[in-house]
Parts: sequence; structure tokens; C-alpha cells
Amino acid sequence: MIKKYIPNTVTLSNLLCGCLALISIFTDQVQMVPLFIAISLLADYFDGLLARLLKVNSPMGRELDSLADMVSFGVVPGAMLFYLINEAKGIEVVDFQDFSTLVGLIGFIVTLFSCVRLAKFNLDTRQTEGFVGLNTPACTIFVLGLLLIALGDIYGMRLTVINEVFLYSVSIVLSYLLIAEIPMFSFKFKSLELKGNKIRVSFILVTILCFSIFKFGAALSFIILCYVLISIVLWMGGMLKREKREF
Repeated sequence: MIKKYIPNTVTLSNLLCGCLALISIFTDQVQMVPLFIAISLLADYFDGLLARLLKVNSPMGRELDSLADMVSFGVVPGAMLFYLINEAKGIEVVDFQDFSTLVGLIGFIVTLFSCVRLAKFNLDTRQTEGFVGLNTPACTIFVLGLLLIALGDIYGMRLTVINEVFLYSVSIVLSYLLIAEIPMFSFKFKSLELKGNKIRVSFILVTILCFSIFKFGAALSFIILCYVLISIVLWMGGMLKREKREF
């Protein structure tokens, strides 16, 4: 049946757009990165939904999804941080014989921890309704927001973002959050009913409010910051439970 290939095709479009985003970064055409990441995010959201609607869930689809996510939401955010760190240092060409030009590789720490996170996710039976630690798409959206702030000098914050210490700190904090034992709610709706989706609906309202107040790039990073803080507050308030590790 053709329908069983539809979700996997959507997943592969996620992977393709991740590759295109990388090409854009390394050929200094970063203005195209938001478009490719947006398509990857949509594909990542709808491939699982299509699989459920068409009733063609499969172990292969799950593996393909993780492999595609590793590129689009693992390698790409690392590459964006690499680009921003090099911008901060005024490096246009990386020379592997000159150690000082390799500092930007610190950005790829996020890529390494994204790989660990995705491997854990596939084995962790607790993460069926929500997440334990920051999910890789959210991490990517946060970094994309920083990139857009830097490119457009949104609110005059370019120099704040294009700062080595700030970018190193972001890389380390994001890497920790990716594998942290902190419950975070999922963005995906299991049904159209309000029951069981109150947190998600509330967060959608927060998202709309942020987009109405802030410029796009700043809104992206602020929304993910709110997501992390809200998840931590809900966890500490007992509304999100951290179950015993099962892997």
C-alpha cells in the first residue's frame, strides 16, 4: 500500500531540509535557514500524526524520525552556533592548522548532546506523553531565534548575541538541558478535547502573546525560554512527574 510510505516520505523531507539548512550556513546564505528549519519542524510534527491517522506506525518510521532529527535538530543548531561564534571572533575561514579558528567547534557540543538525547529518547519508555529534558526541535528554535536576532540586530541586541562568552554559555546550558532529568510537556495533541491538553492550549496562548509583543526572532527564543521555565515550575508544583528511569 502506498499510504504506508507517506509518513516516511514526510520524515525524509525533514532530513532533506536539514541538509539544505546546513548548506545555507556553510555557504553564507543564512537568510535561507529559517525557511528550511520551518519545513523540517512541520514535517517532524506531521509525520507521526499521519502515521497514526493512516494506522501505519512502524519501528522503521521511528528510527527514520530519529535519524532525520539528528541532522535537522542536532547538527543544524550546532552549525548555527558555530556560525555565530565565528562571527563573534571575526573568523571568515576556518583553518584546521590554526587552533584559534577552531573555537567555534564549541557550538557543536549541542550536536553531541543532541545525539545522546535522541538515543535516550528511543530507549526511555517514560517519554510517550511528554519529554524528560529539552527536546531537540525546541533547542533548534531557540538557537534560530538567536541567529535571527544577530542577523537583524533586533532591538539592538546583535552585540549581546554575538558575544563569545554568551554563546559558550548558551552551548553549555542547552547541552545540559537536552539530557537533564527535568520533565517537560509535549507540544503534540493526542486529541482535540480540552481535557488532557490544558497545558498545551495555555502555552499556545503564551506563544500567540509573545508573537504579538516581540519581533519574530526575539519571540522564538523567548517562547522556548518560557517553555523551559513553565515546565520547571509545573514539575516543582507536582503537575509534571518525573517517573523512575526505565532504561
